[in-house]
Amino acid sequence: MEILIALAGLAFVGAMLVGALMLVGALLKATLTIVLLPFKLLLLPIIAVVVIVKVVVLIAMVSAFAAIIIPVAIVIALLAAPFAIVAAIAA
Repeated sequence: MEILIALAGLAFVGAMLVGALMLVGALLKATLTIVLLPFKLLLLPIIAVVVIVKVVVLIAMVSAFAAIIIPVAIVIALLAAPFAIVAAIAA
């Protein structure tokens, strides 16, 4: 019977230790969040500039690709048009 009581006491102490560790972890997380908030606010404009630059570079690359592909497609269409006309007449 004494062993069962000792086991229950050990389980209670273990549960209290786990609860205390969870409380310390939550408090540490809240403290770090509050402490690091100024750094986060300082980095937001830098992150915004990086994102805007990425979007601008992506738009520039897409427009350059379109500027190369559209004239090539027109030249191919002009070269293929006589063959398409002859194929349509022959059919």
